[in-house]
Amino acid sequence: MEHFDLCVIGSGTGNSLIGPEFSHWRVALVEGGTFGGTCLNRGCIPTKMLWAAAHAADVRGAAKLGVHASAEVFWPEVRDRVFSRIDPISASGEQWRESNPNVTLYRTWGAFTAPGVLAVGDEQITADRFVIAAGSRPHIPQVFPEDPRIHTSDTIMRIPELPKRLVIVGGGAIAAEFAYIFAAFGVEVTLLHRGPRLLRTADEQVAERFTQLLGGRVNLRLRQEVISVDVSGEVVWLLTRDPDGIEYSFEGDLVLVATGRVPSDVGAPAAGIVTSDGRIIVDEYQRANVPGVWALGDVSSPVQLKHLANAEARTVRHNLLHEDLIATDKRYVPRAVFSGPEVAWVGATEQELRGQPYAATVREYSSVAYGWALEDTDHFVKLLTDKGILLGAHIVGPQAATLLQPLIGAMGRNAHDVARGQYWIHPALAEVVENALLDTP
Repeated sequence: MEHFDLCVIGSGTGNSLIGPEFSHWRVALVEGGTFGGTCLNRGCIPTKMLWAAAHAADVRGAAKLGVHASAEVFWPEVRDRVFSRIDPISASGEQWRESNPNVTLYRTWGAFTAPGVLAVGDEQITADRFVIAAGSRPHIPQVFPEDPRIHTSDTIMRIPELPKRLVIVGGGAIAAEFAYIFAAFGVEVTLLHRGPRLLRTADEQVAERFTQLLGGRVNLRLRQEVISVDVSGEVVWLLTRDPDGIEYSFEGDLVLVATGRVPSDVGAPAAGIVTSDGRIIVDEYQRANVPGVWALGDVSSPVQLKHLANAEARTVRHNLLHEDLIATDKRYVPRAVFSGPEVAWVGATEQELRGQPYAATVREYSSVAYGWALEDTDHFVKLLTDKGILLGAHIVGPQAATLLQPLIGAMGRNAHDVARGQYWIHPALAEVVENALLDTP
C-alpha cells in the first residue's frame, strides 16, 4: 500500500494547490475525469468562449443604432475554436504534472474505504494529509432517462450540430447562460423552470428584470415541474404540471438538464468525514472534522464559484505548510451570470435585508452618456446601503461583471467616499456606478 505525505483528490483547483513549496513532499494526485476540472473543460471557460461568439451573433439590438445586420453561425467552427484551445491545455497540464518527480498521478476515481485509506482503482493508498477538491457533477432528476438526446452542461457544448429546437430545464446560472447562447445561435429555445422567476438567489428586482428580458428571447415557461419524459419517438417530449395541476407538453430535438450541480462523491462517510446533503462540512480554515483532512471548492462550498475555490486553495496551501492557520474571507463573494443580459452582484440582496434598516438606490444605464450610446432602456445598477455604508451591489446589463469589480472593494465602506475617492473615466459605462454611489442617502 503506497503512502504519501499528501493526497489531493481532484485536478481542477486541487491541481493548482501543488506548488513548488511541496517539492520535498510525496504527493498523490487523484483524477478520474478530464484533467483540469470543471472550470477549464466543462464550465466557466468554454461557456464564456461560447458566450463571446453568441454575443457577436446577437444582432437584435443593432437596428436601433441604425445598423441592419444578420448573422450566420457555423457551429462546428464555433465549437472547435473553443475546444482546440481547451483540450491541449488540459493535455499539456496533465503531461507537465506527470513529469513532476514527487507527484504520482492516479487516473481513476478515488473513494475512501476507511479513515486515511483511499481506493484508487484496484489499489489502496494512504496519506498523512488529504485535500478533497473533487468538485461537483450535474444534478439529473430521476424523471430524465438515459438518452443521447438528453444532455447536461458536461456534454451539450460538444454536440455535432445545432438542434432546431432545444428544451432547457432549470432556472439558475447554467440554464440562463445556455438559453441565451443557443438562442443567439438561432436555436428555438424553450426554457422550463419550476419557480416564479429565474436566478432565485439574485436580488428580486434584478431577477424579475432579468426574467422579463430573457423571456423576450426564448419561450420561457415558469412554474413548470417536469413529471415525465418520453424518448420513444423522433423528438423528446416533456410533460409538465403547474401549481394548479394543469399539464402541458413540450417537444425538442435535444434537452439540456440544468437543474444545478451536486458535490462529487468520494465516500466521505467511510472515512468518518461529516457531510450535509453530500457536501463536506469544513470550518473557516477549510478543515473537515477528521484531523489531516481539508476540503475546498464545490465539494464543500454551497457557493460553487471558481474564484472562491481559488481563495480556498490559497488558504489550504498556507495551512498545510504553517502552524499559524489562516481563514478564508467569505464575506463578499461576487457572482456573475453571462447571459442576455449579464447579471452580477455582491453582498446582501433586498429580500435578505427586509426587517432591518436599509436604503435601496437604483440608477438606470440610460442616465449616463454610454447608456445613451447604447440606446439602453432596460438595465440598471442597484445599491443597498445603511447610513451610507454599502451592504449590497447588483447590476443587470452590459458589462455587469466588470462594472461590479470596484463595488466589491467598496463593500462595507461609505458610498460617497468611494465615488469621490477616484476618477471615473468619461464617458465610460462605469459612470453609472459612480452616479449610483452618489445617489445613495
